[in-house]
Amino acid sequence: MTTPQGTTELHELVLPVMANHHGTLFAGQGLQLMAKAAFLAARGLAQREVVMAGVTGVDFMSPIPVGYSLTLRAWVSRVGSSSMTVCVSGHTEAPAAPPEEALKGVFEMVAVDGNGRPAVIESRYMKQESRS
Repeated sequence: MTTPQGTTELHELVLPVMANHHGTLFAGQGLQLMAKAAFLAARGLAQREVVMAGVTGVDFMSPIPVGYSLTLRAWVSRVGSSSMTVCVSGHTEAPAAPPEEALKGVFEMVAVDGNGRPAVIESRYMKQESRS
């Protein structure tokens, strides 16, 4: 099965080195994981390098204890000429516990050229959309 262009899914195990003094995922680590998922989804759609331009919102709904697994799903929800909006959702999984949405965020990403300047997104996705 192939992943649609502009989407990605990452699986992480929350280890002690990622935790705060409460034994749960440190928020900074959570942001880093969400940013990585957003980057991979945006680069997959743009088919070129991307950078983060901003974060329009992040919510941490519940703590994620050490030992839990975290599944991050990222998808491109808006595509402009060089920018994209990427939504990221994180769900926890643990033995004998139902999956639960624990964090989510919205990231603004920009496709860039070799000089780090904004570049036009010319992906297969965009070409398919323009034919419709």
